[in-house]
Formats: sequence, structure tokens, C-alpha cells
Amino acid sequence: MDRSEAGLQISVIIPVHNRADLVSRAIDSVLAQSCPADEVIVVDDGSTDDTAGAVLRFGDRVRMIQQPHSGVSVSRNRGIRAARYDWLAFLDSDDLWKADKLQRQCKALQEQPDLLICYTDEEWRKDGLWKNQSKHHQKYSGWIYAHCLALCIISPSSVLLHRCVLEAAGLFDEQLPACEDYDLWLRVCSRFPVLFLAERLIVKQAGD
Repeated sequence: MDRSEAGLQISVIIPVHNRADLVSRAIDSVLAQSCPADEVIVVDDGSTDDTAGAVLRFGDRVRMIQQPHSGVSVSRNRGIRAARYDWLAFLDSDDLWKADKLQRQCKALQEQPDLLICYTDEEWRKDGLWKNQSKHHQKYSGWIYAHCLALCIISPSSVLLHRCVLEAAGLFDEQLPACEDYDLWLRVCSRFPVLFLAERLIVKQAGD
């Protein structure tokens, strides 16, 4: 796959349910990227608060899909199927991207065109304070399936991948009540080598 000159065309998928207070910050962090995404899709999973209103305030910069409340896996899969472009990135509505997240990943993938999935390190904040991760959460590049067995080391919000990865491994399992991302990354990592970018390019929030 030759991507040495042309930029990657990227669809960003944000699933959300009743997070009117957080989704605007998540969308802002996507729109502020130094390397802009080609489309931003928000899948509103049957919210009963003002989530839809918060998304609509972004106008045509964001494409919103609304559905009855069906869970995060259905939401992500709906976004994947609706995406116009083959490079897909995910952002949970309570997470944030740093401004050069997509730029750094695109550069890394262009330098290693045999790789089809890249994930990054992450920064954790609790009540506005940075929280260090333990060595238990160490991340790796390459064929990392064995490293993924003990715990989920890939955050959905950090991933940029090509659609063909999901065509081979399958989508998020809509029957799982939890750990749906863990299940998917195991299937992906058993089939593909991955690129880990050792930079904290996403912010995971707790207690804010």
C-alpha cells in the first residue's frame, strides 16, 4: 500500500450516550488537530439529555447519526459502516486527543507502510491531576498478541487503523456487555502486527 506521498484520509468515530457535558470537549479536540480528519461522525446512542444539541452546535463540521440506545459496540460499528474513508480512528466521548495526535500517527504509518494499525501511549487524569500508569500497563509494537492476553493494553481512543483490518478480524462484538474492545484487539493482534507510538497523545479522564 503506497502512502509515502498522499496523506491518509481519516474518518473519526465518536460513540456517545448521555454525555452532553463532555462530548463537546471531545469533538473540540478532534477539530483542533494539526492534521485535520476528513470527517467526524458522532453516533448518539439514544441519549436522553442534551447530547444531540451539543453535537448540532458544531454544524456541518460534524456528522451525527442517531439510534435507539443499543450499546457502545453497536454505536462504533454503525460509525464504521457509515464512514466514507478507509482509515478509521475512534474517540470515546469522555477522552481527549492532543493536538498532534493524528499528525504523529500519520507520519509514523507513512514511514512504515507495511503496517495497518497504530496506537499511542496515553495520559490519565483524575480530578484534573495527572495519574501515572504502572509498568503493568506497558505497551509494545509488532506481533503483540501474547502481551495482550493478560490485560487490554490498547485504548480505542488511541487507535488509527485501516478498514481492511476490521474486514479481516471482524467488528466489535455487539453481544458482549463489557470488554468489547479487549475482544476486538485480541482478534486484530492475532492477525496483524501493530505499531506503538510511545507518545502520550490521548487524555483519559476520570473524576472530572
